[in-house]
Parts: sequence; structure tokens; C-alpha cells
Amino acid sequence: PCWKRVKRLEEEGYIESRVTIVNRQKVGLPVTVFVSVRTAEHDEKWLERFAAAVVALPEVLEFHRMSGDVDYLLKVATTDIAGYDRFYKKLIKTAQLSGVSSAFSMEQIKCTTALPLELIAHGLPA
Repeated sequence: PCWKRVKRLEEEGYIESRVTIVNRQKVGLPVTVFVSVRTAEHDEKWLERFAAAVVALPEVLEFHRMSGDVDYLLKVATTDIAGYDRFYKKLIKTAQLSGVSSAFSMEQIKCTTALPLELIAHGLPA
């Protein structure tokens, strides 16, 4: 019964994929960097080119278009500061950017992919 429910939830699009979470320290990617990107460009063609280039960078774990002072926020996994420098040099070649700033995570206090479904449990199928 549980397997059938999982299959149905996949078919209905509630479950997008099933993944294995790898320990980043053990595989040599312990450094997390949050990269804020600012640009003077905001047209659709520019965004398509920039998005395609950023999505193709394997270090990028997450890529968000933001409101506020920063236009884009990237979450990057890398080996060390030299690895980040290599990533940075690739990033600034992707498009004309007006500013890039980086914040290195000192400690990961919480990291989860679990959604707080208890907040909306009434709307989920049985």
C-alpha cells in the first residue's frame, strides 16, 4: 500500500524525484559560498543567456532571482578558496555583471530538503 501511494504521488507530480544526499565533506566539497550578483541588465534575452550559463556551472547548487538590492543569489559548493576563485572567474565571463559579492558559510547549522508539510497537511491527498 505504501509503495502504491508513493507511485501515485509521483504520477500526480507531488514527488518530483528521489535522491541520495551525499556527504559533501567526505567527497571533498566542504565549502559553501553564497554569491550575490547584481546587474544593470534586466531584459528577457539577457536573463535567458545568463541563466543558461549559470545553470551549466556544476558548482551551483541553487540559483534564485531575488527582490531587493541583489538581483540573483547563488548557493555554490566548492573545494576551497582556490576552487571558489576558479568558479568566480568562470561566473564573471558568463555575462556583463555590475557586482558580485561572496559570503563563505562558516558553519551549517541546519540543512534539510524536507518541506514543513504539517503546515498544509489538510491539502494533501491520502
